[in-house]
Parts: sequence; structure tokens; C-alpha cells
Amino acid sequence: MKVVENQSLQGLNTFGVVAKTRYLTSLNGLDDLPQYAEWLSANDVPSLVLGGGSNLLFKNDFTGIVAKVDLAEKSLIDSDNDFYYVQAAGGENWHQFVRWTIDQGYAGLENLSLIPGTVGAAPIQNIGAYGVELVDVFESLQAFDLQTGEVREFSKEACQFAYRDSFFKSQAYGRYIILSVTFRLAKKTDWKLNYAGVKDQLEGEPTARAISDCIMAIRQSKLPDPAVIGNAGSFFKNPILDKSAWETLRAQNENLPGWEQPENTMKTSAAWLIDQAGWKGHREGDAGIYKNHALVLVNHANATGADLWGVAQQVIYSVQDKFGIELEPEPRVL
Repeated sequence: MKVVENQSLQGLNTFGVVAKTRYLTSLNGLDDLPQYAEWLSANDVPSLVLGGGSNLLFKNDFTGIVAKVDLAEKSLIDSDNDFYYVQAAGGENWHQFVRWTIDQGYAGLENLSLIPGTVGAAPIQNIGAYGVELVDVFESLQAFDLQTGEVREFSKEACQFAYRDSFFKSQAYGRYIILSVTFRLAKKTDWKLNYAGVKDQLEGEPTARAISDCIMAIRQSKLPDPAVIGNAGSFFKNPILDKSAWETLRAQNENLPGWEQPENTMKTSAAWLIDQAGWKGHREGDAGIYKNHALVLVNHANATGADLWGVAQQVIYSVQDKFGIELEPEPRVL
């Protein structure tokens, strides 16, 4: 394992903000993991495990060590009458893995096409889009414990998945490096087409590839390419409200979206709230909200992380003032 000092992070975060890290290393194989744990024990500095850099915002330079996970491998490891069990290493590019499963004839991940990031980051965030969440197709994962030096297997229950949240994002943040994820993909297809107009835009009979292509087209029409305009996709979580609170707010705002959730709650649209508060397309210097989608915080060129976070905070305060709802960021702000 090679550690280098004073390295730029600009090319390692999809916002493209200028930031440096005191130390940087790459984890290319399993042998690097105990070495990394030993290095951390000998050096009292913060640690950040980095996948695709698509779920964080650097407000400042990082004063510790950034470990870029580059573990790569994917394969069918088992199957039974009902499911294919497909495993991918934590450093695999998420979208490329989704398309690979489709090429192999495995359906189930097509609604999660074109989400930026890596396979290892996907369960941390419990990524989701177009009516499907990672938890819906998850079987298990293996993770390296930086505290004990052991490899541990986590079941779905142990991961404590919630809306854009998990055990790894909350209680155990920074403790584990996700080595691989195993997905349970049904042989009998159950297409999810009733979210955000997918069914209306789908041409012909549904297949995993056709749905993936459709969702890619929808996402590309709404979301900016990070290679062109720096962003981390959706920056704010959709709020979950008590049903009574949602109904009260709906009485005052007849077009307020809502989707029923467990435990007598409702999910509403952060994008709608932000749009109604007048922020869609707003720009301050090179920091702003994307003109085609109010959920997306963007770096038009040379915004700093502090500039971007300043706009995000203004949006949060504005929505709180107008609707009484406090928005939460999806990415981790460092």
C-alpha cells in the first residue's frame, strides 16, 4: 500500500471542487486492507474511504487520509429456482455493473441505471430511483472492520436499511470498508414502471434493457452530467412526514405531492418544495440549483465547497420558512 502526501481531490469528487487531502492511498486488493488498518493505528488522523466521490461535498481540505477503493470483480456466484445471486466488488462502477447484469440476462437493477458511484457505496446510501431501492434487491455484503481487522458478513437485517440510510452511514460510519455486495435478482420479472412516467415513455414491450435505456434517457434529460457541470445528483432527501402533518400542508398547498409510507407516514417531494420556494435555476457566481431539476446543487465551474454549501443552506432555510419542513442533504458534507 502506497501513501502519498498533499494530493488534490478535485478529480475524485463529482462536484469538481478544489480540495486537497493530507494523505491519499488506493486500496487495490485484499492485502492492502490490514496494511491500511495498521497505518491508521500508527497515525492519529481522520480517515475517509472514498468510492466514486459522488456522495460528498468538500467544504475544506481534508486533514487526514483518503483511501480510494479500487477493488474490482463481478460474477454470478449462485442460483436457485427463483433467483440469481450476483456478487460485485466494492470498487466496481455502479452503472457499468447494472448494464453488465443486463448483458448477462439478469433483471432487477434496471431502474437504478445511471446512478453515479460505486457498488460499495450503494448500500451505505441505500440508493434508490424510479420505484426501486437497493434494499429491494440486496442479499448480503462483506465488509472489512478497521477496528478489529476482521472481515464480517452482513445480512439485510444487519445493514439496518432506511430511506437513504443504513448502519454504515449512521452508527458505523467510517468503521467498515465494503469489500463486496451480493444481489438477489428474481428470475420471474416484476417490472417497476409506474414511477415518474417510465411507463409512458417506454416504447414496446418492457425488458430490462429497454427500461434501463428509458431511465437513462429520463435522467439525462433532467440531470446534468458531472463531467460537464459538477454535481452529486439529488442533494436533498425527500421529506417523510406524519400523515396528519402532510394532510394539513396539502390543505394549504393543493398540488403538494405525496406517497404513502409505512407507519402512517407520507413522503413528499423535496424538488417540488424547492421549486415552489423559487430556487430552481438560482445561481450565485458558479454555485446554484440546476435549471432543469430543483434537487440538484451544481458547480458551474469554479465554485468552492463553501460556496455550494452556502446556497444549500439558503435553500434549507427558505423551505423551512415557507413550509415548516427542514430538508436534509443526501451527500455527506465534510
